[in-house]
Amino acid sequence: MKIPILFIVSLIVFSCGNNKEESTQKVIPQKINSSIYGHTDFEFPTISVNARAEVIHWGAFEDFEEQVKTINGTTMEAIQTKSMLMVSHIDSLIKKIPDTLNTRVIFSRVMVVKTRTQLLNQEVNKAHFDSVRLQDYFNELNISVKNLFVQINEKFEKDAIDLQRVDSENQELKIREIFLDSVYKAELEDQNK
Repeated sequence: MKIPILFIVSLIVFSCGNNKEESTQKVIPQKINSSIYGHTDFEFPTISVNARAEVIHWGAFEDFEEQVKTINGTTMEAIQTKSMLMVSHIDSLIKKIPDTLNTRVIFSRVMVVKTRTQLLNQEVNKAHFDSVRLQDYFNELNISVKNLFVQINEKFEKDAIDLQRVDSENQELKIREIFLDSVYKAELEDQNK
Protein backbone atom coordinates (compact mmCIF):
# COMPACT_ATOMS: atom_id res chain seq x y z
CA MET A 1 0.00 0.00 0.00
CA LYS A 2 2.89 2.32 0.65
CA ILE A 3 4.26 1.77 -2.84
CA PRO A 4 1.13 2.94 -4.71
CA ILE A 5 0.85 6.00 -2.43
CA LEU A 6 4.52 6.78 -2.89
CA PHE A 7 4.11 6.29 -6.64
CA ILE A 8 1.10 8.64 -6.79
CA VAL A 9 2.83 11.33 -4.70
CA SER A 10 5.97 11.17 -6.84
CA LEU A 11 3.85 11.37 -10.01
CA ILE A 12 2.08 14.47 -8.69
CA VAL A 13 5.36 16.15 -7.70
CA PHE A 14 6.96 15.23 -11.00
CA SER A 15 4.01 16.50 -13.04
CA CYS A 16 3.88 19.75 -11.05
CA GLY A 17 7.59 20.22 -11.68
CA ASN A 18 7.13 19.71 -15.44
CA ASN A 19 4.36 22.29 -15.60
CA LYS A 20 6.55 24.79 -13.84
CA GLU A 21 9.40 24.20 -16.30
CA GLU A 22 7.05 24.44 -19.28
CA SER A 23 5.56 27.68 -18.06
CA THR A 24 8.98 29.26 -17.58
CA GLN A 25 10.02 28.09 -21.03
CA LYS A 26 6.90 29.56 -22.63
CA VAL A 27 7.19 32.94 -20.93
CA ILE A 28 10.40 34.27 -22.40
CA PRO A 29 10.57 38.01 -21.97
CA GLN A 30 10.81 39.78 -25.31
CA LYS A 31 12.64 43.04 -25.56
CA ILE A 32 10.14 45.41 -27.15
CA ASN A 33 11.26 48.90 -27.99
CA SER A 34 8.26 51.07 -27.26
CA SER A 35 10.22 54.33 -27.32
CA ILE A 36 8.94 57.17 -29.43
CA TYR A 37 11.34 58.86 -31.86
CA GLY A 38 11.21 62.03 -33.92
CA HIS A 39 9.66 65.37 -33.07
CA THR A 40 5.93 65.29 -32.44
CA ASP A 41 5.75 69.09 -32.40
CA PHE A 42 7.55 69.67 -35.73
CA GLU A 43 5.29 71.46 -38.20
CA PHE A 44 5.86 71.28 -41.91
CA PRO A 45 4.87 74.23 -44.10
CA THR A 46 1.53 73.94 -45.83
CA ILE A 47 1.74 73.54 -49.58
CA SER A 48 -0.04 76.52 -51.19
CA VAL A 49 -3.21 76.03 -53.22
CA ASN A 50 -1.45 76.77 -56.53
CA ALA A 51 1.41 74.44 -55.68
CA ARG A 52 -0.99 71.73 -54.47
CA ALA A 53 -2.73 71.81 -57.86
CA GLU A 54 0.60 70.87 -59.48
CA VAL A 55 2.08 68.44 -56.95
CA ILE A 56 -1.11 66.40 -57.02
CA HIS A 57 0.06 65.23 -60.46
CA TRP A 58 3.55 64.40 -59.18
CA GLY A 59 3.31 60.64 -58.81
CA ALA A 60 4.08 59.62 -55.25
CA PHE A 61 4.29 63.11 -53.73
CA GLU A 62 1.13 62.85 -51.64
CA ASP A 63 2.13 59.38 -50.38
CA PHE A 64 5.60 60.67 -49.47
CA GLU A 65 4.10 63.74 -47.79
CA GLU A 66 1.75 61.54 -45.72
CA GLN A 67 4.61 59.31 -44.54
CA VAL A 68 6.93 62.19 -43.69
CA LYS A 69 4.24 64.04 -41.75
CA THR A 70 3.33 60.97 -39.70
CA ILE A 71 6.77 59.42 -39.06
CA ASN A 72 7.61 61.81 -36.22
CA GLY A 73 6.56 60.58 -32.79
CA THR A 74 6.22 56.91 -33.68
CA THR A 75 7.74 53.65 -32.49
CA MET A 76 10.74 51.95 -34.04
CA GLU A 77 8.58 49.42 -35.90
CA ALA A 78 6.51 52.20 -37.47
CA ILE A 79 9.63 54.17 -38.35
CA GLN A 80 11.14 51.15 -40.07
CA THR A 81 8.02 50.68 -42.20
CA LYS A 82 7.52 54.36 -42.97
CA SER A 83 11.18 55.03 -43.78
CA MET A 84 11.21 52.13 -46.21
CA LEU A 85 8.10 53.51 -47.93
CA MET A 86 9.62 56.99 -47.98
CA VAL A 87 12.77 55.70 -49.73
CA SER A 88 10.59 54.09 -52.39
CA HIS A 89 8.43 57.22 -52.81
CA ILE A 90 11.39 59.61 -53.06
CA ASP A 91 12.95 57.44 -55.77
CA SER A 92 9.71 57.76 -57.75
CA LEU A 93 9.63 61.52 -57.18
CA ILE A 94 13.13 62.01 -58.57
CA LYS A 95 12.31 60.04 -61.72
CA LYS A 96 9.10 61.95 -62.51
CA ILE A 97 9.51 65.64 -61.60
CA PRO A 98 6.80 67.58 -63.49
CA ASP A 99 7.98 70.24 -65.94
CA THR A 100 6.47 73.03 -63.83
CA LEU A 101 8.59 71.93 -60.86
CA ASN A 102 11.69 70.82 -62.72
CA THR A 103 14.12 73.52 -61.60
CA ARG A 104 17.66 73.11 -60.31
CA VAL A 105 16.68 74.32 -56.87
CA ILE A 106 13.76 71.91 -56.45
CA PHE A 107 15.76 69.02 -57.91
CA SER A 108 18.61 69.66 -55.47
CA ARG A 109 16.14 69.86 -52.55
CA VAL A 110 14.64 66.52 -53.59
CA MET A 111 18.13 65.00 -53.74
CA VAL A 112 18.88 66.25 -50.20
CA VAL A 113 15.59 64.76 -48.97
CA LYS A 114 16.50 61.48 -50.66
CA THR A 115 19.86 61.39 -48.87
CA ARG A 116 18.29 62.22 -45.49
CA THR A 117 15.59 59.59 -45.99
CA GLN A 118 18.14 56.92 -46.86
CA LEU A 119 20.30 57.77 -43.84
CA LEU A 120 17.29 57.51 -41.54
CA ASN A 121 16.25 54.23 -43.13
CA GLN A 122 19.75 52.77 -42.77
CA GLU A 123 19.96 53.76 -39.11
CA VAL A 124 16.60 52.29 -38.09
CA ASN A 125 17.37 49.01 -39.82
CA LYS A 126 20.65 48.44 -37.98
CA ALA A 127 20.72 45.68 -35.40
CA HIS A 128 22.03 48.14 -32.81
CA PHE A 129 21.07 51.66 -33.74
CA ASP A 130 22.32 54.82 -32.06
CA SER A 131 19.33 56.75 -30.67
CA VAL A 132 21.25 60.06 -30.66
CA ARG A 133 22.22 59.62 -34.30
CA LEU A 134 18.62 58.62 -35.07
CA GLN A 135 17.36 61.90 -33.56
CA ASP A 136 19.95 63.82 -35.60
CA TYR A 137 18.73 62.09 -38.75
CA PHE A 138 15.16 63.03 -37.85
CA ASN A 139 16.21 66.67 -37.44
CA GLU A 140 18.00 66.66 -40.79
CA LEU A 141 15.10 64.93 -42.56
CA ASN A 142 12.53 67.32 -41.12
CA ILE A 143 14.58 70.37 -42.12
CA SER A 144 15.24 69.05 -45.63
CA VAL A 145 11.55 68.31 -46.23
CA LYS A 146 10.60 71.72 -44.83
CA ASN A 147 13.07 73.36 -47.23
CA LEU A 148 11.61 71.38 -50.15
CA PHE A 149 8.06 72.47 -49.30
CA VAL A 150 9.17 76.10 -48.91
CA GLN A 151 10.97 75.95 -52.26
CA ILE A 152 7.90 74.52 -54.00
CA ASN A 153 5.74 77.30 -52.53
CA GLU A 154 8.29 79.96 -53.51
CA LYS A 155 8.38 78.64 -57.07
CA PHE A 156 4.66 79.19 -57.45
CA GLU A 157 4.78 82.56 -55.67
CA LYS A 158 7.50 83.68 -58.09
CA ASP A 159 5.51 82.37 -61.05
CA ALA A 160 2.44 84.28 -59.84
CA ILE A 161 4.49 87.48 -59.45
CA ASP A 162 5.98 87.02 -62.92
CA LEU A 163 2.52 86.44 -64.40
CA GLN A 164 1.19 89.52 -62.62
CA ARG A 165 4.12 91.57 -63.94
CA VAL A 166 3.45 90.39 -67.50
CA ASP A 167 -0.25 91.25 -67.09
CA SER A 168 0.66 94.70 -65.75
CA GLU A 169 3.01 95.31 -68.68
CA ASN A 170 0.30 94.23 -71.14
CA GLN A 171 -2.21 96.61 -69.50
CA GLU A 172 0.32 99.45 -69.67
CA LEU A 173 0.86 98.78 -73.35
CA LYS A 174 -2.90 98.84 -73.98
CA ILE A 175 -3.25 102.12 -72.08
CA ARG A 176 -0.35 103.57 -74.05
CA GLU A 177 -1.93 102.43 -77.33
CA ILE A 178 -5.27 103.98 -76.36
CA PHE A 179 -3.52 107.22 -75.42
CA LEU A 180 -1.53 107.31 -78.67
CA ASP A 181 -4.69 106.53 -80.65
CA SER A 182 -6.53 109.39 -78.96
CA VAL A 183 -3.60 111.76 -79.59
CA TYR A 184 -3.50 110.68 -83.22
CA LYS A 185 -7.28 111.20 -83.58
CA ALA A 186 -7.03 114.61 -81.95
CA GLU A 187 -4.25 115.62 -84.36
CA LEU A 188 -6.33 114.42 -87.32
CA GLU A 189 -9.30 116.43 -86.10
CA ASP A 190 -7.09 119.50 -85.71
CA GLN A 191 -5.77 119.08 -89.26
CA ASN A 192 -9.28 118.69 -90.67
CA LYS A 193 -10.53 121.93 -89.17
